[in-house]
Amino acid sequence: MRGNTVASEYSERPAHIPEAEWKARVDLAACYRMVARLGLDDLIYNHISMRVPGHDDQFLLNPYGFLFGEITASSLVRIDIDGNKLDDTPYTINKAAFVIHGAIHKAVHDAACVLHTHSDASTAISCQKDGLLPLSQFAMRFYRRQAFHDYEGVAIDMDEQTRLIADMGDNRVMLMRNHGIMTLGRTPGEAFMLLYYFERAARIQLDLQASGAELLTPPHEVCEKAARQFWENKGDILIAGEREWPAFLRQLEREGSDYRR
Repeated sequence: MRGNTVASEYSERPAHIPEAEWKARVDLAACYRMVARLGLDDLIYNHISMRVPGHDDQFLLNPYGFLFGEITASSLVRIDIDGNKLDDTPYTINKAAFVIHGAIHKAVHDAACVLHTHSDASTAISCQKDGLLPLSQFAMRFYRRQAFHDYEGVAIDMDEQTRLIADMGDNRVMLMRNHGIMTLGRTPGEAFMLLYYFERAARIQLDLQASGAELLTPPHEVCEKAARQFWENKGDILIAGEREWPAFLRQLEREGSDYRR
């Protein structure tokens, strides 16, 4: 069925870009489009990166000045771990993107995709002392599995990288206090789905808090059991997003998106 193979159908690959890199570019461009489609972007100021296959010291970033809804596979900028452009491109990158993403790509080997947004609900939760509370099934995935990084101003100082890495620890989601959220994925689909589920849980929490109702929280043992069920992958899905991602790609195709260009 086409829906199961759409992720491997890459068109218009430039001759100078290896097939594996082009596949990564297409998936990353799709991730940008999906974040924009759900209204989780922030004009031109957020960023999603992906390590170039076969090159631990290189990753792809969005060209600075492009809306997420404009990103295409060919417009992504390839840079090295020190922030130097490796493509013959007129586009620049956001320094904050390099500081944040470069830090994680250097330190976390299996963080192939690093996603950072200022999505409304997640940013609001980042301002709450305890972060995301175990109030919904969406939230259970992140029970005691969310990191926190204190706000230091706009992330353009290289020495902040050390603290970003230390604060992330072994977590896959980090709330950047008073700023936004970061998710790490082995694939763009995983990074996107972690954002999606966190944002859903965050909106539910904010709605409940605004209602003034007494909040009901399951006991620790139940919350921990649910979290393990999500993270230990006991079912037939090994990585979050494996089932959903092809469906999202089909959706983009139906809408006539040019993200593969």
